[in-house]
Amino acid sequence: MAIGTAQAAALIPGISRSGSSMAGGLLSGLNNENAARFSFLLATPIIGAAAVLKLPDLFTPAMADERGVFLVGALCAGVAAWFATKFLLRFFETRTLTPFAIYSVVGGAIYFILMLVMG
Repeated sequence: MAIGTAQAAALIPGISRSGSSMAGGLLSGLNNENAARFSFLLATPIIGAAAVLKLPDLFTPAMADERGVFLVGALCAGVAAWFATKFLLRFFETRTLTPFAIYSVVGGAIYFILMLVMG
């Protein structure tokens, strides 16, 4: 429940869904690796549902010329996501989210200040 509640923070523009669910996992007592693993697993059903929802559009006559490009793109995205997930899970076995959290807070503060100044 706590991780799902933390994930709901991603409804706010600019808040990372995976970052908020990982933070919720850490606050719930999970270690870095398990918080990351659970966060990635939470994304699987929604990504699968989006694919199932959009896949029929790919097979309409209007998409005949682009079908191959989209399928290659989807395959490349899937392979890249698999490698990125493997890397991050291995990364979180020995490291924490602290550097990313600092980067996100500093970047967000700079952006917020720029938006106020340039208004």
